[in-house]
Formats: sequence, structure tokens, C-alpha cells
Amino acid sequence: MDILTIGAILLVLMLVLLAGGVWIAMTLAIVGWVGQAFFTTTQPAKNLFSAFWESNASWELAALPLFIWMGEILFRTRLSEEMFEGLRPWLNRVPGRLMHTTILGCGIFGSVSGSSAATCATIAKVALPELKKRGYSERLALGSLATAGTLGILIPPSITMVVYAVAADASIIRVFLAGFLPSLVLMALFSGYIAWWSWRHPSQVPPADPPCSFMEKIRRSGQLIPCALLIFFICWVLIAGWATATECAAYGVAGSLALAAWGRSLTWRNFVDGLMSATRTSCMIMFILAGASFLTKTMAFTGIPRELAEWVDSLQLSPYALISVLVVVYLVLGTALDGISMIVLTSAVVLPMIQKAGFDLVWFGIFVVLLVEIAEVTPPVGFNLFVLQNMTGKDSNTIARAAIPFFCCLVVCIGVITAFPQVVTWLPDAVMGADPVVK
Repeated sequence: MDILTIGAILLVLMLVLLAGGVWIAMTLAIVGWVGQAFFTTTQPAKNLFSAFWESNASWELAALPLFIWMGEILFRTRLSEEMFEGLRPWLNRVPGRLMHTTILGCGIFGSVSGSSAATCATIAKVALPELKKRGYSERLALGSLATAGTLGILIPPSITMVVYAVAADASIIRVFLAGFLPSLVLMALFSGYIAWWSWRHPSQVPPADPPCSFMEKIRRSGQLIPCALLIFFICWVLIAGWATATECAAYGVAGSLALAAWGRSLTWRNFVDGLMSATRTSCMIMFILAGASFLTKTMAFTGIPRELAEWVDSLQLSPYALISVLVVVYLVLGTALDGISMIVLTSAVVLPMIQKAGFDLVWFGIFVVLLVEIAEVTPPVGFNLFVLQNMTGKDSNTIARAAIPFFCCLVVCIGVITAFPQVVTWLPDAVMGADPVVK
């Protein structure tokens, strides 16, 4: 049976299982099992065990439940409300007002966590209840969180960037530096859409507060200082190299508990509730990761990603036609694979094609990361869609529809860095020199 037919069968099976209400992680594992049992000669039982163990037995992954617990602490104490109250006077006259906190929060937290899932889950836990309580559009909030959560893999440090740099034999530091300006462009696009939507739908945005003086804004922003200092400390120790992302997550939990206790909003009840909720959310995400890891093994054994890459190479396209086709290929792969797997399984074939076409490998790394971000919000295996679905009870297709405008912002950002590659390459060249540095 040819590769295309195998891929179509597995995709249809996945859609049927998801439509039937089967758990997401179970769906991924079942599709992976069917693919290996019927279309390969490998042993699915052995691979299932190794995939589930390897996907979760990771020191880096320990940061995920810690960051989620940090979000639970902020959510269940008065800290999140104080953060929003502190931002409120500064965003009062900006179209969209507090809705921009989803973008700012994901941008700031993404620079600390390096994980799309952790960023999406943590900021959603804090922001959604506050925005809903204040009367903001839940649909707009869900769409912005689903896509802005992906900033966790574009703003350094990012595990996805590290994987790409190793696969491409590129400088990890250069790839990290290359991600800063595109992430700012993307955040501006997200906030720009929120402002435009709010201007077009004024009835769905809470009315502005009465204007206040600059000193009053400063006074009310005093509520931001404790959390701002905590975030600054976490970012500083990470950038300075004094702590890993996992250690920073532990500092975040300890700091959040200390601030909540100092503000007399930490009780035994909300401590236990937050811990149990963080445990449930973390187990859900890790279960999905395990299922996705097993499906990734199936894709590797069947050879579908490599076959797609070799098919593109056989077309002998011009440079920008090659980029256009690769966009389609990675979007198709993103419906069934996680971002790291997409990079690992295609790099051997795609990277020589990119070098031959004359593209900078550091630039292509950011290009691929943006495509991975799109994959995170693309059904049926959009990981951020699953995270928000399990946190809110909303159907993943409903969240995907809410994310469409922000999805378009991601596409626009890809167009910007393709038309103006200096957006990616300027900062690494300015800091490290124009000549590539061997890692």
C-alpha cells in the first residue's frame, strides 16, 4: 500500500475517534497502534512502552507541572486580580483594554517557560476568569490565548529552537537571538487585531473607567510590583545562566506561595485545590504528549514525513516556490505531529534543500518555528486547542474557529520575515557579527 493511502487511512481513523468522543491521548495512541500493527513490521507493544516512558521521563518536562502550579496559585489567591487591577489604568484608553493582557502575559511568561503548553495553560488559568468576570468576549479571549500561548516556543529559551539548532548544526545562541524581533512583530499583530476588533465591536467591550492622573496610575500599579518582581527575578536568573527553566519554575512556585502568604490570601484550602488542579492538568498534558510521541514513532516507521520531503525535493522548485510548498507540507504534518517531531523527521532532507536554495539556516529556523506555532492551533492535533479544551470544557473546533483571526496573524508574520529576512537576521548579526559562528 502506498504512503498516501496509509496516511489517509490513519487521518480518517483519527477524525472518527475524535468525533466519537474518545479521549485525545487515547485517540493518538490508538491511531499509532493501528499504523504500526497493520502497516509496519515493528512491534507496537514495545514501541508503546518506550514512547510513553521517553516522552515523560524528562528533567526539562518537570518545568511544566511547576509552571502550571504557579498559575494555579496566582488564580486561586488575590495575586491575579491584583495584577489585572494594576494593569487596568494603563490600558484603559487602549482599544481592547484588558484583553491585551493575554498577549502581554503569554509574551512575558513564554520567555520564562519555553513551553507552548505551559504558557497557554498558565495564562489561561489566570486570565480567563478575570476577563470573563469583567465582561470581555470569551471567544476573543480563547482565540488569543490559543495562539499567543505559542509564543512560548518562539521567545527564547525554547526547546524547539534547541532541537532545530542541533539538527541544522547552527549556533544555538544565534537562533535564540533571531527569535526576539519576530516575537515582537507577532505580539504587535495579535494586539493590533484585538484593538481593531474592539473598535469594530464596542458593545462587546466593557466601558472605559473614568480617567485618572499619572500619580494615581502609579499608586494603583503598586499592586503589580510583587508579581512583577517575581517575574523579573525568574527571567534574570534564567538569562544570567544561574538556573535552568525547571529551577526557575520551582522559584516561581516558591515565590508565588510566599507572595500569597504575605498578602494573607493563601489558605490550606486553596493550596490543596491548586495543587490537585495542577496535578490533573499536568497529567492530562503529559498523557497527550505520550500519545503524540507514540503516533510520532508510527509516522517515522511508515516513512510519511520523509516521503513528503523527498517529493518536494523532486519538484526542483525555485527558492520561493520551495518555501511555499514547504509551508503546505509542514501544515499537513502539523495535523498529526508535534513540532519537535516535525523538525527531527524532516531535517535530513529539507535542510540540504534550503541550503541549496540559498536561504540562511538561522532564518529558516525561525520560519519553521512559526510553522510549528501554526501546527499548535491546527486541528485535529493542535496541542494548544487540547489544553484549552480540557481547561474550559469548550469543544476544540470551537476554540479553533475563535483562533482563526490570530492564525491569520501567524501567516502574516511568516510573510513579513520572508519578505524582510532582516527582521530575523539583524539582531544575531548585530550581536555576534555577520559571519556565522560554528556551534
